[in-house]
Amino acid sequence: MVCGKYFQGRGTNTHAYTHSLDTNHRVYLNLETLKFYCLPDNYEIIDPSLDDIKYVLKPTYTTDYIKNIDKAAKMSRAFDDTTYYPGIVGLNNIKANDYENVILHALSHVPPLRNYFLREENYAGIKRPPGDKLSLLPKRFGELIRKLWNPKAFKAHVSPHEMLQASVLCSERKFQITKQGDASEFLNFLLNTLHIALNGTKKTSSSIVYRIFRGRMHEYTRKVMPVETTEEERRVLSESDQYQEKMKDLPFLYLTLDLPAAPLYRDELMQNIIPQVPLSVLLTKFNGAIEKEYKTYNENFMKRFELVRLPPYLIIMYKRFHKNQWFVEKN
Repeated sequence: MVCGKYFQGRGTNTHAYTHSLDTNHRVYLNLETLKFYCLPDNYEIIDPSLDDIKYVLKPTYTTDYIKNIDKAAKMSRAFDDTTYYPGIVGLNNIKANDYENVILHALSHVPPLRNYFLREENYAGIKRPPGDKLSLLPKRFGELIRKLWNPKAFKAHVSPHEMLQASVLCSERKFQITKQGDASEFLNFLLNTLHIALNGTKKTSSSIVYRIFRGRMHEYTRKVMPVETTEEERRVLSESDQYQEKMKDLPFLYLTLDLPAAPLYRDELMQNIIPQVPLSVLLTKFNGAIEKEYKTYNENFMKRFELVRLPPYLIIMYKRFHKNQWFVEKN
């Protein structure tokens, strides 16, 4: 508890025991049992003054507190004398994990999702196959949510290190702390992996993630005829099943909106022109009437989308990154 370092065990042949002798650091906390020990004497310390430290490590919330968490929002004072509002605290940017921090912060302010993970009892009993690493993700995500909303924090910022390490493990190192990534891809990974880790199925009611964010849309697709076809060939092809419009029912967890292309030229001050587009215009992509061409390596398709059912909480993302033949472009 003196230097904040992590050691394993407390026996005579452990690093913790050696550290206590080398540095004269005596007090140690077991992160699983929340018990304090004095080393190298190896006896348990029972003192009510240490309860605040236990609460910071593992905050707990009653059902009544969660019900009124938004109604009675008030400023708290941290141990270092800084003031903050629970839930509105900073997440440490360890190196290049800011793209993950924004997603974690946003999800922590969705009331049903937050309330679910504030009570560890809601998901602690979910059983996964032995050795399944996905079970680690909801555990770490819940710990982070509880620390973000802790009204008795020692500092007005939280380290997401444990949650980020779980993301690295569960994504097989696709999302790393030391390398920038795409926030939209991380959101897609996090929502789907949480759903699977909570034993979710294809049913909307099978997990808290689907109940909050899952909606439905219809996708209408028709194949584009080759340019070189004659009028007679077009008439024949239009009657074939291959070129008939097909409808598919699709679930979604978020909507991706396409931004207008960046202007090629600069303004009179040699600055980039940033087009102003209303959100309602971008949402016309899902009105079921406007078609857009989508290309594959050998075929072109016209698609239109129609929203059928909106979720209780709708996530909207702007598609700012596009991959061309050489690199990723940012709009």
